[in-house]
Amino acid sequence: FLSFTAEFCCGFFVILILGNFWFLGVLYLLWLYHDWDTPCAGGRRFQCVRNWTMWKYFREYFPIKLIKTSELSPKHNYLLGFHPHGVLVAGAFGNFCTGPNFKTLFPGITPYLHITPIWFGCPFFREYVMSAGMVSASKESVSYVLNNDGGGHASIIVIGGAEESLNAHPGSLTLNILKRKGFIKMALKHGAHLVPVFSFGENELFKQVANPRGSRLRNIQEKLQKIMGFALPLFHARGVFQYTFGLIPYRQPIHTVVGSPIPVKQNLNPTNEEIDQLHELYLQKLNKLFEEHKRNYGIPEQRSLIFE
Repeated sequence: FLSFTAEFCCGFFVILILGNFWFLGVLYLLWLYHDWDTPCAGGRRFQCVRNWTMWKYFREYFPIKLIKTSELSPKHNYLLGFHPHGVLVAGAFGNFCTGPNFKTLFPGITPYLHITPIWFGCPFFREYVMSAGMVSASKESVSYVLNNDGGGHASIIVIGGAEESLNAHPGSLTLNILKRKGFIKMALKHGAHLVPVFSFGENELFKQVANPRGSRLRNIQEKLQKIMGFALPLFHARGVFQYTFGLIPYRQPIHTVVGSPIPVKQNLNPTNEEIDQLHELYLQKLNKLFEEHKRNYGIPEQRSLIFE
C-alpha cells in the first residue's frame, strides 16, 4: 500500500520535472531541502486529512476496531509497542492515523506513528504521510516526541519492523522482538511509560508465498530488506469482483487492543542489565495481554505467542 502510493508520487514528480512545469519541480526540491528535518521534528499533521471520509470506509471494510483496557493519563508520555507488523499494518494506520477513535478513548493524548525513514525521501508522498500523523522512526524523531515536558504524547512503534512482515502468514503468531531493545532504551531515557499493543487479525489480511527461514526466497527477501530498508513480501488476497486472486486485502476484522501502561522511571544512562529487565517485563505484559484477549478473537486456547 505504501509502496504503491510512493511510486505514484515519485512518478508524478518525474513527470513534473521532465514536463512543461519543470520549474514547479525545482521549487519543490528547494522546499524539500528546507523541510528535510520535519519528519524528525513532530511532522506536520492536518486534522482534515486524518478525517477524510474515505478513511471511514477503510476502517469499516475490515472492520478495524480499537479496544481500550486501561486509562492513559495525559500527564505522561507513552511509547506504544505495536504487534504484529502484518503486511499492511492496517490496524496501526486505521486506529492511530485516521478518525477520532483514539482521541475519543484516550483524550489528551496525541499519537505519532513512526515509520521507516526511507519513505520521507519520496517527493510529495512525505507530505501525504506526515499529514496523517506519521513521523520518522529514527532515534531523533522518537526523542522529539517523547521530550514533551507536559506529557500527552504517544510514540507508536511497530516493534517487529519490516523484517516481521515476512512472517505475516494467516495464523502466524511469531514476533521479532527478542533482539529489539532500542525502544526499551528510549523509554528509559525519556521516562516514557511502555504500553504493549496487540492487533488481532493483522496477519489474516493476505496470503503470502511460503518463505520459511533458510529457504532461497527468504534469503533473497532478507538481503533486499537490509539493502532497501523495507521488506518485499510476496502476497495476494482477493480481487474487486472475485475472491480468488488479487491485491485487495480480505475482509477480516482487526481488533487492536491497547494494554495497560508499564510505569518507567527516567534513566538517562541505563545499563544493559536494566534494559534487559524492562524488556523481559514488557514481554511478560505483552504475552499476558495476548492470553487475556485471544479467546475473544478466535485464537485457539492452545496457541501462544512465539518470540524470536
